Amino acid sequence: MQIKNTSHSYGSVAIAMHWLVALTVIGLAILGLWMTDLTYYSPYYRSAPFWHKSIGISLAVLLVLRMVWRWANPKPAHLPDHKAWEVRLATLVHRLLYLLLIVIVLSGYLISTATGQGIDVFGWFTLPALVSGLPEQADRAGLVHYWLAITVLVLAGLHALGALKHHFIDRDNTLRRMLGLRSHSSEEH
Repeated sequence: MQIKNTSHSYGSVAIAMHWLVALTVIGLAILGLWMTDLTYYSPYYRSAPFWHKSIGISLAVLLVLRMVWRWANPKPAHLPDHKAWEVRLATLVHRLLYLLLIVIVLSGYLISTATGQGIDVFGWFTLPALVSGLPEQADRAGLVHYWLAITVLVLAGLHALGALKHHFIDRDNTLRRMLGLRSHSSEEH
């Protein structure tokens, strides 16, 4: 498999980043929902937020790298049998996912820095608190963080259903391309 995208297939870097973002978002959502129920006396009360924040900062870096890679390495052309509304809807969902993930990361940063304390990232470095002390900063950012995370999960679910529809109903190569699999026909050429 090639590293860069071609006019008809995704390269290994784009595929790896896609699935790494997907798994990271799912993992962060599970961890985030789980840790909101932790009590002060839980052995994970301090470690769960540490991991959530560190992985969240890593996701931010990965998102920036993914957007730079996408800009420098254009994606393959849409398959010829895709309808115009499908292409527009897929474009809208992809853009919304990027935008929402960026806002989720920023709101997480605002939650974590509300008291003026920086974010310890895996014990390697501390991301400084550049914005803190805003009125109800943690609570307001927390609401944005939570509801946009739920929205991302719903959109990601629709994105996955669309890929499955293309694979099982339309029987095209949409999903196969993002899995790095060989096309099952010559429809891409």
